[in-house]
Amino acid sequence: MKEGEYIEDIYELSNGELAARLGVRFKELRSALGFTQKDVSNQSGVSIMTIVRFERGEGCSIRLDNLIALLRAIQRLEDIEGVVPEMPQSLYGKRRKR
Repeated sequence: MKEGEYIEDIYELSNGELAARLGVRFKELRSALGFTQKDVSNQSGVSIMTIVRFERGEGCSIRLDNLIALLRAIQRLEDIEGVVPEMPQSLYGKRRKR
């Protein structure tokens, strides 16, 4: 993959396709860290069926509070910071005009 290729391709995907990819990536991460779906369900309070559907990319959506609970359960809550990072001082004066 060439540098920048991922960013260009990601904008070509629908929201549902992105949500499905997120579910697959979560499954890979959960498995690599040694957590079962049952472990994550017990620790997060999210039902196993919700986790199964999310990891399969079915339904193409997951509630934000459930996603946060899932990340907390696999001890990767700090990863949520990448979704909406703090804005650097240098960007405060460069807001888009409507």
